[in-house]
Amino acid sequence: MVEKEFRGAKDFRDLEVWRWCRELRRDIERFSQRLPRQEQLRLADQMIRAARSVTANLAEGFGRFHYLETVQSCRMARGSLCELLDHLQVAVDNGHLKPAEFNNYEQRVTSGLRLLNGFMRYLRERKDGAGRSRVQSTNKPVNR
Repeated sequence: MVEKEFRGAKDFRDLEVWRWCRELRRDIERFSQRLPRQEQLRLADQMIRAARSVTANLAEGFGRFHYLETVQSCRMARGSLCELLDHLQVAVDNGHLKPAEFNNYEQRVTSGLRLLNGFMRYLRERKDGAGRSRVQSTNKPVNR
């Protein structure tokens, strides 16, 4: 699934993982508007920054066209997803988010992490496969 999706991707917006995280980001932005005024410049800002960082890092990595840089951007996106989950936990701890709502967000973050890990696995396999083919092709005797 991931390989087919990436191979046909013309830009980052074609990636399922980016689209998934975009929807999560949009929901986080809507949720943050519900937070009390005193949390607008603290928790809401941090949540929005983390959610935006996920999609921005995926876009940046896609545009790098280099395996190591793309993977590094994916790692940063993964870190931002985990950061977002922590901010959501803070919202629960401070009584701004019901545990049932948190569970829904947690499942969505976990799904985003799975998609992201799958994308990273695909990138590693493509790099490893490309590296092996080059090594094998240079070591083959030439038949004339």
